[in-house]
Amino acid sequence: MSAQALPTIGFIGLGIMGKPMARNLLKAGYSLTVSNRSRGPVDELVADGAQAGETPRDVAARSDVVITMLPDSPDVASVALGDDGIIAGIRTGALWIDMSTIAPATTKRVADELAKKGVTSLDAPVSGGEKGAIDAALSIMVGGSDEAFARAKPIFEALGKNIVHVGALGAGQVTKACNQIVVGVTIEAVAEALALAEAAGVDPVKVRAALLGGFAQSKILDVHGQRMIDRTFNPGFKSRLHRKDMSIAANAGDEHGLDLDAAKLVRAHFDELIARGDGERDHSALRLRYHTPAAVSGSS
Repeated sequence: MSAQALPTIGFIGLGIMGKPMARNLLKAGYSLTVSNRSRGPVDELVADGAQAGETPRDVAARSDVVITMLPDSPDVASVALGDDGIIAGIRTGALWIDMSTIAPATTKRVADELAKKGVTSLDAPVSGGEKGAIDAALSIMVGGSDEAFARAKPIFEALGKNIVHVGALGAGQVTKACNQIVVGVTIEAVAEALALAEAAGVDPVKVRAALLGGFAQSKILDVHGQRMIDRTFNPGFKSRLHRKDMSIAANAGDEHGLDLDAAKLVRAHFDELIARGDGERDHSALRLRYHTPAAVSGSS
């Protein structure tokens, strides 16, 4: 496909995940207009070849495809449906792809409003953290029509490796909620295991090495287990955002008559972290709630 045939893309939300994702779209040859609440990331992307959009409306007016990558449901609703939002500028026939992690109900509400302007929508949340975003190796879970998915697939291929069309609109967000349950509960399990090792006087480095060779092996034990041992909690994914995701999952369970006890427990533990001022730390900082001497010394 020639560069001229590529759709123009608007990208709104240049945080820890959004900025490298936008950069990868530039590398893939897409013409990109970007917008962000703070100006710094916009200037970085402009230096890489993007154009700056002044408002979501402005971004949408210039774009065949509009991607949002924002922290929470209210942010997406405001950016999409506000007075100077996407809906005010987006073209008939355009495609909106929300790659944020938000409540499925918000996805559907925004999509319904955009549909009145002849806009097609996909929900396509991602997993893989900052490294996955940088390496264009994200897992992308997509909800929406077959036609919209086919239209967006080349864009997704510039951002990720594992791209799955899981169902109708909203199914992507349900899948991401499932993902966040598994990730959150596994982080909790690794934190407890390494805390027990330290409390019992056993070297957690050796415990992690032993567990990585057996059925307990996981990417979280590998990557976040090392972070817990090193006490390096610079955010790849912030605890306050994972708390939000666990709440989405728990609420979805309640809506479907399921009491998701593990999700609610991990949410409560994230609440503790946030209350003590650690909400901006990486979600592997769950280790800090287990007050072994090493954990306490590493929490300053």
